[in-house]
Amino acid sequence: MAISPTEVRPEPASFRDPANRVFHVGDEVLRGLDPQAAEHWRALTGSTFFPALVAARKVCATEDAPPTLVPAATGTPWAAVLRHERIPFVSHPYEWSFSMLRDAALLHLEILTAALGEGFTTKDGSAYNLQWRGAQPVFIDIGSFEPVRDGEPWAGYRQFCQTVLYPLMLTAHLGVDFQPWLRARVDGIEADELRPLFNGARRLRPGVLTHLHLHGAMQQRNAAASTTEVRDQLRAAGFSRDLLLATVRGIEKLVRKLDRRPPESHWSDYQRTCGYSARDRVAKEQFVATAVAAGTRPRLVLDLGANDGRYSRLAAGHADYVVAVEQDPTVVDELYRQLRSEGQRRILPLVLDLADPSPGGGWRGVERAGFAERASADVVLALAVVHHLAIGRNVPLPEVIDWLAGLTAPGGAVVVEFVHPDDPMATRLLANKPAGLFPEYRRDTFETLLAARGRITDRLELPSGTRTLYRTVMGG
Repeated sequence: MAISPTEVRPEPASFRDPANRVFHVGDEVLRGLDPQAAEHWRALTGSTFFPALVAARKVCATEDAPPTLVPAATGTPWAAVLRHERIPFVSHPYEWSFSMLRDAALLHLEILTAALGEGFTTKDGSAYNLQWRGAQPVFIDIGSFEPVRDGEPWAGYRQFCQTVLYPLMLTAHLGVDFQPWLRARVDGIEADELRPLFNGARRLRPGVLTHLHLHGAMQQRNAAASTTEVRDQLRAAGFSRDLLLATVRGIEKLVRKLDRRPPESHWSDYQRTCGYSARDRVAKEQFVATAVAAGTRPRLVLDLGANDGRYSRLAAGHADYVVAVEQDPTVVDELYRQLRSEGQRRILPLVLDLADPSPGGGWRGVERAGFAERASADVVLALAVVHHLAIGRNVPLPEVIDWLAGLTAPGGAVVVEFVHPDDPMATRLLANKPAGLFPEYRRDTFETLLAARGRITDRLELPSGTRTLYRTVMGG
C-alpha cells in the first residue's frame, strides 16, 4: 500500500547527497535511491565484504523495501527504497568521549579497507556517518558506498580529517577537549584553525606534519584547481588503488597510536566522594530499580548526571535502552571503556553539560537536532542533579522541573532526587553564593512544583534525612 506524503518525514540531516535521501515513516527508517545509487546498491549486495560487515553488526542492517513507501519528492520516483534498522538514540560526535571517537574512526577505516579490497570506496569520511548501539559503533551511511575509480584519492579524506582526525589530535597531543570545537561547526575543524597550535616542535608529533601542515598546504595550492584537474594530476603521478589502500592503512595506524589518559577528575571517584552512607545507597538503589520497573517496560531511559554509570546499569536491567549523560569527558571516557569491555549494547554514554545541552545545528539549525528534540524518554533519572542546576548554575526550580518534563514522553516518569538545603553538598554550594539568593530552594516548594507538572506516585526520604527521592508521572 502506498504511504500518504503527510506520513513521510524527511530526515533533516539527509540532504547533502542528491543521489539518496533518508525518510521516516512511523518507526521505520527508509532511504530513497536514484538510478545510479540503486545500481551501486545492487553491486554492494553482490559483494562479499558488505554482507559480512552487516552480519558482524558493524554496518546497520539494511534491506530492500517497496518503492511506494516513499513518494517521489520531485515527481520522479525513486529507483529503489531501502529499509534500515532504527538506531535506539541518535547522538553527535561532539557528545562522544575521546575513546568513542577513536573507535568510531577505526571502524570507518576498517570498513573502507574492506570496501577497497573489492573495488568499492566511501565517498564521505564524516564522523556523522556512524552511530552507536550502546558501546558498539555502527556505520549507517549505506549511500556512501560507490565503486572506486583507479587513480583517484579517497573523496572523504578531508571530511575525515576535519571531523575525526583533527579532533583526536587536538586531545591526544595538546590535552584539549575536542567536543566544544566540533560543536561549534558542523563541518568540523578546519586545518587553518588548528595549524597555529602545532608550530615548532609540535609539528613533529604523530600525524601533524602529514595530515595537518602538508594537507593544508596542498589544499591552498589546489584551491583554484577543479576536482577533475586534481584527479588528472594524481593519475599522471601514478596514484593507484594499492597506494590508496596503503594510505588508508597508514591513517589507521596513526589513529591507533593516538591516545590520552586524562588526569583524575573530581567525579571520577564519585561513589567514594559523594557522601552517601551505606544505608542511603542501598535505599536509593532499591527505590530507583522499583521506579524504573513500575508499569510498562521503558524503551528509553535517560540518566542525567550518570557519573560512573551505577544507576544506568541498574536501569538497563529493566529497560530496552539507557542513555547515560555526564558533563565530565574523563568520566564518560572511563565509563565507555568499561562498557566496551563488558560488551554492553544497551547503555550509551554521552558527554553533555545539562545546563548547556547540545543545541540544534547545521543548516537552518535542524541538520543536527538538539538534545531536547532527540530526547523523549519513558523514564528520566535526575539523581543528585537538581541542586547542581538550581544552586550551582542558578537555574530557577520551576525551570528545572519544566526541563525534566520536556525530556519525558507523554505519560513517562521522572525519578528525581531533591537534596535538602541542610545536606552537606547543598551547604557547600550555598556557601559560595550570596546569602538569601535562593529562598525558594526548599523541599515543600520543590514538591509543589513537581505536583503541578505530574502525579507523585512514590517518595522516599533516605536514612540520612537530607535527601528525598520522588517518582512522578508527568502530566498525570
